[in-house]
Amino acid sequence: MNSNAFFQVNHLRNYFLNTNQIDNDYTKISTIDQYWNWLENSFISNIRAQQWYNGDTPKNLSGFINDKSNRLIGRAIMRQLRIKSNLCQTQIVLKCNEDYSFFNEEKNSYKPGWINQTTQYSNSSIDQAFMYQTGDKFDQYMYVGDLETYSSGGYIYEYQGRLLHLQSNLSELHRLSWIDSQTRAVIIQLTLYNPNVVLFTSVTFLVEFLSTGSLIPQYRFEPLTFQVFTSTFQLVCSIMYMLFIIYYMIKEIKTVIKMKSSYFYRFWSYIDVGIIGCSWGILGVYIWRYQKSTDIGNRFQETNGYTFINLQIATYINDILTCLFGFCCFFGTLKFLRLCRFHQRLSLFTETLQHAKKDLFSFMIMFFFIFMAFLTLFYLLFMDKIWSCSTLLHTAQMLFEMMLMKFDAYELTNAAPILGPICFSLFFLFVVFICMTMFITIVSDSFRIVRKNTKVNYNEDQAIFEFMLHKFQRWIGWRKLYDVESFEQSYEQLRGKYSDPVEHFPNKIDQLLNALNRLYISQQNSTKSENQ
Repeated sequence: MNSNAFFQVNHLRNYFLNTNQIDNDYTKISTIDQYWNWLENSFISNIRAQQWYNGDTPKNLSGFINDKSNRLIGRAIMRQLRIKSNLCQTQIVLKCNEDYSFFNEEKNSYKPGWINQTTQYSNSSIDQAFMYQTGDKFDQYMYVGDLETYSSGGYIYEYQGRLLHLQSNLSELHRLSWIDSQTRAVIIQLTLYNPNVVLFTSVTFLVEFLSTGSLIPQYRFEPLTFQVFTSTFQLVCSIMYMLFIIYYMIKEIKTVIKMKSSYFYRFWSYIDVGIIGCSWGILGVYIWRYQKSTDIGNRFQETNGYTFINLQIATYINDILTCLFGFCCFFGTLKFLRLCRFHQRLSLFTETLQHAKKDLFSFMIMFFFIFMAFLTLFYLLFMDKIWSCSTLLHTAQMLFEMMLMKFDAYELTNAAPILGPICFSLFFLFVVFICMTMFITIVSDSFRIVRKNTKVNYNEDQAIFEFMLHKFQRWIGWRKLYDVESFEQSYEQLRGKYSDPVEHFPNKIDQLLNALNRLYISQQNSTKSENQ
């Protein structure tokens, strides 16, 4: 992972969004006029390198954006998705524009101004912006927004030419009402490369146009690198890791053959399968990403950067790789709990969960019904008043945040002065106070019972674990030599105590014979003294 990823994303976020400006703040866009204002006065000037602060021309910065650090890979495009106009069910208005779907998407081509096409198409950017194009030409894919999933096609305007030419084209598109009441999404995509940190960034700006008339702006900055191995050491470690995974997989296959169906009744079996599956998945995604990066490089070399280079599929691949990395590290870290099972106090964790699993399962069923009851209550009461309750998913997220004491009580009070505080109080009473108290009580009682029933006997496995721990502490200098020697002596005494009695049988016989000899000699001495 690249350590400069956050700084790259933070810079581009501040550079494009303009959150400190009142007029050109992308995150506060709510009307079509505000969106055009951001396009014409902020975005268009940011994607072309302009003069330096002292008036000097930007030499050797062809293709760079105005921050002078990131270069455009190919061109930027702006894609619009529209819907068909339908007749309204009421007689008040003749035509209605519904929400976007794959079935009512507009796919016809028009002349500038959305006039029905009757002549041959020209090659200008303005004419092409009113022509429907499939996703194959610009290597487009479906895009998932907050409200809808949008197809790969659309009406595309390609940002090409100098700054003055781009500004005049945007002004012309604005005059021709390229964005109107039938528009449901506008997606701006561009790919940047920062040679200073060897980092690509896929930039996407999505504005969803609702049928209610409001706009929802969204953005995404995805940094990614196509370098598979940054050093020889990393390559060697990766090869050793995969060799270990092969050995580990063979070992698990033998275990499955030996244990058969009982193998899948163990909890740690799924952890082992997860490590193996994620490791091979990471290898496959590495190969997939390498092939995709090769295709992108070849396309850029063939077109010399005079076309749009889409990193959307590469971003999806990178997301899959990140998820596999996360789960692989998660499962691998959990494996260390098996090493700690020899320690008496650390093993209380797993024993407590095993003892409380039936009670916790019953508690989870009860908690599920209570939580679903409050979920439907908050959703039905506040779905049209609070953004956090606009959907079931958002409502569930808000309730979980309330359980973590992260809530806005004024929001509920403003939405409903009477029902808001009542629902809020009931949720805290039943879920936070009662349910959470029951959960803590179940775990604490199980821990108390397990600790009480745990034997204090010092078994050999625990002795081996502590012996290894003390040796490691001595190696790193945390424990003195005489502490280790005293521990080894106590360990030898313990081992002698719990070792096989047959090994010490001859010694015990010798001790018995010596005791009998001493008893016989003492009896003879006493008999002689009585005779005298």
